[in-house]
Amino acid sequence: MPRPSVSPVLLCAAASLACPDALRADEREEVRTVLFGSLDAGRSTFVGAGAKLAPGGTGRDGFVALATLGYGLRPERDWWGDPRGPAGGRPPRTFRHTVQAGALAGWQWLRDSGVVALFAGPELAFEVLDSPATRRLPAPRPGLRVQGEMWVRPTEATLVTATLVAGTARWSLWGRAAWGARLPEAGIAALAKAYVGPEAALYADRTGYRRWSLGLHATEVALDRVSLRVSAGYAYEEQVRRPGVYGTLTAWLPL
Repeated sequence: MPRPSVSPVLLCAAASLACPDALRADEREEVRTVLFGSLDAGRSTFVGAGAKLAPGGTGRDGFVALATLGYGLRPERDWWGDPRGPAGGRPPRTFRHTVQAGALAGWQWLRDSGVVALFAGPELAFEVLDSPATRRLPAPRPGLRVQGEMWVRPTEATLVTATLVAGTARWSLWGRAAWGARLPEAGIAALAKAYVGPEAALYADRTGYRRWSLGLHATEVALDRVSLRVSAGYAYEEQVRRPGVYGTLTAWLPL
């Protein structure tokens, strides 16, 4: 859900509401809770936070629960509904505000090379379109969210991640895939164990909004007990019809 978009990260909610990549915890078995948050900035913006709970420990197979909350803001132009669009004009710009929350439960499978997890549960979305046509606040919409994620190291020096999130509250879909290679003998302590490489993401929802993004990321940037993922790149939003840049910052803390 960069995003949040409401950016693509909005699902995650964000994922993507907070970025789902942030859901990976410290591999120590005694860690049972991971707090995470994310900021996705660009033409569309999303901020989210949440927590992952693994009663049996994050370093083993078992039950996991996930709670997320996020807010997104994105500009839109009604190219199809506004008569100025088909006539070759430029419809006025409006802003969509979205608040989305989710409470998911699932299972994770750990192997020597990494972890795969599946989640499902209820979600709630609340939207307001900031335009002259806005008359009253719509009621929140409930729905079902499913989420799958993978965090795998094919070799000691490479990392592959993939996340897919779908929800019915906004009939939305968000996916991200990334590959990274460990920096060789990084001179900066925070980057000593970071993986750097390309990432790509796609977001779509029932309003006709589409967002593609392609960029570079650095994952597992370490600041004491906090781990970071930073990324930046190019994004194209279909309803705005203009290319732009995005930047994201995701942080997670094992407790």
